[in-house]
Amino acid sequence: MPDEPQTILVIDDHPLMRKGILQLIDLEASLQLVGETGNGQDGLDLARQFQPDLILLDLNMRGLSGLDTLKALKAGVAGESWVIILTVSDSEEDVIAALRAGADGYLLKDMEPEDVLHSLRAAVQGRMALSDRVAGILAEALRHECRVGPVTAAGLTEREREILARIAAGHSNKLIARELKIAEGTVKVHVKHLLRKLNLDSRVEAAVWAVKQGFRP
Repeated sequence: MPDEPQTILVIDDHPLMRKGILQLIDLEASLQLVGETGNGQDGLDLARQFQPDLILLDLNMRGLSGLDTLKALKAGVAGESWVIILTVSDSEEDVIAALRAGADGYLLKDMEPEDVLHSLRAAVQGRMALSDRVAGILAEALRHECRVGPVTAAGLTEREREILARIAAGHSNKLIARELKIAEGTVKVHVKHLLRKLNLDSRVEAAVWAVKQGFRP
């Protein structure tokens, strides 16, 4: 666990759900709430102000939608914040749209509270937060799309294979950089290259696909 609590911002337009999430966060010593709102635009303002480590974002919101909020956060509003979707929707369309828009995790609101907390702890440690059902949805979508060829034909370098294996384990760029003793910016460049070679749009897609291929760090 990090020595200092990781800051978290909650954006969810259901007051009762938001209250439950806040109570859950209050139970976790590794997390420090810095803001909460039920409005996407206000969420962007808070993200810009606090630059939190984690942002927990509802997908289906009135006004500025969760997907549009996510795109704005990933366009630079939230800097290096890790954005995790927490939603009721397990539709393939929503899962794929969110992950390809840059979501760093996708959790479902019907998960047990302790499972949500476990996923948030994983995020604090620099690991991907993805429910088992969502991982299955994404894996099935990738299989049907047939967008990814054999890894042997992708022309990945040895370093890219090392990084892909760590992405498969759900590691963040920061954690990968620490493990491989290279700069985080260098990791980002390698991730960009391997995604292009594999014809994938997001690191979460790469993680799920790589797990199916048996990649391990």
